[in-house]
Amino acid sequence: MPMKISLALGPRRPLSRETAWGCLTSNLAFPGLGSLVAGRASGYGQVALGVLGLILTMVFGVRFITWYIQHWSTFFGSQSEPLETMPELWRVVRLPLLGIAIFVFGLLWALATGLDIVREAKSNSVPPRLS
Repeated sequence: MPMKISLALGPRRPLSRETAWGCLTSNLAFPGLGSLVAGRASGYGQVALGVLGLILTMVFGVRFITWYIQHWSTFFGSQSEPLETMPELWRVVRLPLLGIAIFVFGLLWALATGLDIVREAKSNSVPPRLS
């Protein structure tokens, strides 16, 4: 029988400190995963930004690398003028940089959410009873 997969959030419940720290580290590994585990709807946006950033970086990064290899002599030839090629270089490198920026934005958003999850778990925790 195939396993049923759902993207719906579960009920938001108080988390233990260990689970909250696990959510934070999951958010640092890939934006949004820890937020979804903690029941935060913001995890969907974080995952979307992470995936979009990775796809843009990979697709346009490969194009940039192939362009750079083809124009190697332009940058490192004996009569090269690197400053003259800067506009063309910027035209090719801006989309991979955009992908990196989108991923970093999602990562910072996930970091802020993860820290909020940890803070919330600390306020929910009950200290051990000393007898």
